[in-house]
Order: sequence, then C-alpha cells, then structure tokens
Amino acid sequence: MPLETLEPNPAWVADAYVETIDVLEAHRNEITYKIWCGDWCKDCRAALPDFGAALEEASIPSERIVEHPLDEDKQGEGVEEYDIDRIPTVVAERNGEEIARFVEDEGMPIAVYLAEQFREQLGESSA
Repeated sequence: MPLETLEPNPAWVADAYVETIDVLEAHRNEITYKIWCGDWCKDCRAALPDFGAALEEASIPSERIVEHPLDEDKQGEGVEEYDIDRIPTVVAERNGEEIARFVEDEGMPIAVYLAEQFREQLGESSA
C-alpha cells in the first residue's frame, strides 16, 4: 500500500534546492531509499511530501524507493532489522550498505540532510 505522505508536495519549489537535487540525481541509479513512516504520523505528514517532491524532481526510479508503512505502535516490516524507533526514518543504501540515515528531527529537510551525507560519505564536493 503506497504511503499518502510520500505524494509530492505540489507547492515545493525545486529552484530553492538545486544543489540538493543535483546530488540526489547524480546517484539516482545507485542509492536505494528505505522509508519508515505512517500516514497517521504528524511528523511524517510534515516532512515526507517535500521529500517525495525532491525524489520526483531528481528522477529517482520507483524501484529505488522502498516504503515501509508502520502502524500506530510503530510496528511493521524491517523495524527490528533496521532498529527503527522514531519516524520518519529514511535509510539510504548503496550496494546494500547503509550510507546515510535521516531520523525524525535532524533539523533540516530530509533531502537536504541526505544530500549532505552523500557528499561526506561518497567524498564529493558540493554541486
């Protein structure tokens, strides 16, 4: 069941996030995004529509986006395996290895946080 909270925010302005989109797009065929959230969660409803818009703008293939909907007890697929405690949580993996993790309150938009982590972890300079 697709998550409604990942539907792209139509008011999101891609021009304000050009560098972020460039980084996400540069890795669109190598990074898989595993997303734990619930449509019932206010933090997820606040953060994920913009992330969905960023993924769409960066042309991330749908097979690279793995949704893990959780119930109100935060139970669901992969919760124990990935040690999911707070949501939204987004784990970015390359070749099956975790390279970045956004957890609920990192203090910046999900896409911006992950792009910064990609630059650090993958040894790339800013776009």
